[in-house]
Amino acid sequence: MKPHSLRLLLAQRNLFVGDIDGNALKVLEAARAGTEAGADIVLLPELALAGYPPEDLLFHSGFRRQVGTALERLCREASAVDLLFGYPEYADGAIYNSAALIRGKRVYANHRKQVLPNYRVFDEKRYFQPGTAPTLVDVAGARVALLVCEDIWEREPTRQARAAGAEALLVINASPYQLHKQRERERVAGERVAESGLPLVYLNLIGGQDELVFDGNSFVLGADGALAQRLPAWMEATALVEFERRDGRLAPVPGAIAAELSEEGSVYEALVLGVRDYVLKHRFPGVVMGLSGGVDSALTLAIAVDALGPDRVQAVMMPSRFTSEMSKDDAAAQARAQGVRFSSISIEGMFESTLAALKGEFAGRAADTAEENIQSRCRGVLLMGISNKTGSMLLTTGNKSEMSVGYATLYGDMAGGFAPIKDCSKLMVYRLAKYRNARSPVIPARVIERPPTAELRADQKDTDSLPPYEVMDPILEAFIEADLSVDEIAARGFDRATVGRILEMVKRNEYKRRQAPPGIRISGRAFGRDWRYPITSGYRTR
Repeated sequence: MKPHSLRLLLAQRNLFVGDIDGNALKVLEAARAGTEAGADIVLLPELALAGYPPEDLLFHSGFRRQVGTALERLCREASAVDLLFGYPEYADGAIYNSAALIRGKRVYANHRKQVLPNYRVFDEKRYFQPGTAPTLVDVAGARVALLVCEDIWEREPTRQARAAGAEALLVINASPYQLHKQRERERVAGERVAESGLPLVYLNLIGGQDELVFDGNSFVLGADGALAQRLPAWMEATALVEFERRDGRLAPVPGAIAAELSEEGSVYEALVLGVRDYVLKHRFPGVVMGLSGGVDSALTLAIAVDALGPDRVQAVMMPSRFTSEMSKDDAAAQARAQGVRFSSISIEGMFESTLAALKGEFAGRAADTAEENIQSRCRGVLLMGISNKTGSMLLTTGNKSEMSVGYATLYGDMAGGFAPIKDCSKLMVYRLAKYRNARSPVIPARVIERPPTAELRADQKDTDSLPPYEVMDPILEAFIEADLSVDEIAARGFDRATVGRILEMVKRNEYKRRQAPPGIRISGRAFGRDWRYPITSGYRTR
């Protein structure tokens, strides 16, 4: 083995919130891998022992006891290599988001996260107290600073570390994915490197946790800001990082740099991993979903099969009097192409029986959305029945555009356990469908090409109720992600009346979104923990 100044093993791992024993085992396995690789120190993600984010589990006394027991086990069983990982530290009546470095069968050094994020999906100030000082450790003759995630998103922790004599920055993270997030991480890390003149190692979490998904993409920057190494996204990975001394300073030896994925590629992999982890971590035997012949359910089926394999996916076509032969044929063709179990169950009898039962209540009133919603709810009853009987989880197929304006039926197509494309606009759905077909054609071309329709009445098109998605989606993005007003959005070239109508629909349908299943966050602002609008409000969008 050639001489070196510092050798690190990056263990980009998929941890499981609340599975403290299982997470501890993964930490120990990484420590053994580090010993075998001749590493001086092994890095695992932020809150590796607890999983991220543990939320109110942190307040539970049993959780606290299990963390303490696992920490004792790690000290007892860790090998000779230094071991750096995140854990919730309970001390002095407070909880800290800490990074422990185990050496010599004890916690040799402990860094308390100084900057606690409290925006968007983060609410760490609800749980943790901030640390106040830098933490430096000598590893193989190198003076390194230990930091946790948000510590590098502000200048002060890095400045303190540099002033205390740090030669390199080791940062453990649980940074969730959103579109273009990796570029932002590398930009921010580059700013800290430029300010401090120190190389930086960034180790990130991988895996799905409810609405959040973590993409990995760990990386190393030299003191000049150049990218020296990047681990792959969307998979567990282990990589050795070596530093040499050049003119008395630490410099990373160039390693493999995983390529950036396209926008569609990164979003698609986020959805696949999010579905896989949600299903497997909940120990569901598989999933069931409605397959309508439309693009939303077609994309959802492709994601489910790529996540779980065809043997664990069941698709159900539920035609009514309004379902076209094209929809029936395309749904069956996609099910065959994907190799999934496929059922076709007519809702006509259920629909007729429901209308007959409500005949007196509906007397004298023209047919409207009530009859349309009954069809959707008949389908929901069938799918939930299959889910209950088989134990398979029901996937819903609604997209963000529909969820924004309420173009969805409570207790109908919104019924289910998980919503894979909940944060994908309709335009993104089309992009993802084309991307997936470019890999291998699993979605019939005319499913992508035909005008979108719910097929709940004769000759229905989405544009009967909504503006074209090419108009609506940019307006929704401006309001939801940028918080712009009607006038500010209209100034971008949109008809003001159309903007006002769309924004009122968003506001009016908050009650529906509160009852929707969780879905994977891929945008800068997703419905769920990232969106906290009142249901009851006198505010008028103008």
